[in-house]
Amino acid sequence: MGIRLDMVGIVTKDMGRALAFYRLLGLSIPENKDSDMHVEVEAQDGVRLAFDKQEMIADIYGGWTEPAGHRIELAFLCGNAQEVDELYQRIVESGYGGHREPWDAVWGQRYAIVQDPDGNLISLFA
Repeated sequence: MGIRLDMVGIVTKDMGRALAFYRLLGLSIPENKDSDMHVEVEAQDGVRLAFDKQEMIADIYGGWTEPAGHRIELAFLCGNAQEVDELYQRIVESGYGGHREPWDAVWGQRYAIVQDPDGNLISLFA
């Protein structure tokens, strides 16, 4: 069997706040998982998105150093430009960070960037 992407993991300080953010992006995450140390959901086509509390990762890795800088992007495809604008607004109104307000990118997409509770930049586009 060949290698295929199976799971993307996100380390979080506050599981409940992180899961609430990703629910706004349309992920179906049961409400009763907000206090778990590890949560996995199917994001799409069999690829899983996992969330792990920092304490658990520190134990698994043998330590934890708070990362700095932007290294990986998660990008969520929206149905149209209006949906990008509305989702950006809903996320910001819910108390999460707006990194860059929606704009019409030179490559032809409507684009916006938000921040999840742990500072990861998340792209929204159509």
